Amino acid sequence: MLKLILRILAWLRGGSFNLLLFAGIILIVWGILSPIGTIIWWLGQSAESFGFKKNLPEILPSQNDNLEARSNKSAKSSPLNCYIIFLPGVGDFSGDELTPGEAFFLKNLVKSHPECVAVGDIFPYSASNKSLGGERLLAPFWRFAEHAKTGPIAGDIFIKIRNLWRFAISLDYRYGQAYNQGIANVIIERMNAKSPIAVNPQKPLKVILIGTSGGAQVALGATRYLKEWLNAEIAVISVGGVFSGENGFAEADRTFHFRGTRDSIEDIGGIVFPTRWYWFVTSPFNQARLKGRYAEVLSGPHKHDSDEGYFGENQVADGQKYVDITLSKVNELPIWSEKKSSDNKHLAEIAPAQKHRQD
Repeated sequence: MLKLILRILAWLRGGSFNLLLFAGIILIVWGILSPIGTIIWWLGQSAESFGFKKNLPEILPSQNDNLEARSNKSAKSSPLNCYIIFLPGVGDFSGDELTPGEAFFLKNLVKSHPECVAVGDIFPYSASNKSLGGERLLAPFWRFAEHAKTGPIAGDIFIKIRNLWRFAISLDYRYGQAYNQGIANVIIERMNAKSPIAVNPQKPLKVILIGTSGGAQVALGATRYLKEWLNAEIAVISVGGVFSGENGFAEADRTFHFRGTRDSIEDIGGIVFPTRWYWFVTSPFNQARLKGRYAEVLSGPHKHDSDEGYFGENQVADGQKYVDITLSKVNELPIWSEKKSSDNKHLAEIAPAQKHRQD
């Protein structure tokens, strides 16, 4: 083994092309192995569902049951009936790594809507909600990459590439079902940890999933299972998100997509995914769009990320912070209203602001 490592190091000295080629091979192998964690999680859940493991958390749904059927076993109901779930972008290291702008956004969103509670401790690039520094073989490497974010090595690129593979798993027809079910499990668990879930068929829960960058796709992937397991009205808000036109659109009651005028990343989803092309009229995305359950909103002069991104704390010309603009736009959405007629009016006002593609 030592001789093999020495040979590889000698070969890498041969030039930058060899280094790039070696890095490419590592990334390909990395991608091939990336579903293993999801498969292990899925096997664990299957064992629990067959009774091989005991003490399944009551709040988590099983294959033969749902949350409503177990309402008589659940914890004491909470007066809160609204949950705001935040799923960050691919640059995150763990679920508790909100930027100051993201934390400010969630805090003030809850302040504007006191009937809601914010859930901001979910890592959407792990089906079991484990951070990259958790119990993993490569934990030391990920910690190094995290600390090297601002250094000359730019170690955060490895974190982004790794999380992009998880983003791809959420899309994958083979592994996506298991991965998205895992994220939905995590969401329900963290919802209940923040405030015990009240199961009341006469008044459905309000679940608002806010995803930025790749987190928007993961939110849409989990929507199907949240809709199945919870008695809830679900709204998905993509903040500069990249997503396909397949998952979640049939189940979400409303979906909104915010686009910054200086964001050159969010448009990738509309280009590379045929299900987002307007002439693919049978796709769930286009069906939701044609039925008025999907709308795009120009958020303002936002970039995809950084201090001038959707949650950036720099100021624009009028003195507002970029995050203030995002907060204001989200507060204007019709999802906060209790009246359906008012919702439809607001949705009609938002729809003309869409930036139509000619894909």
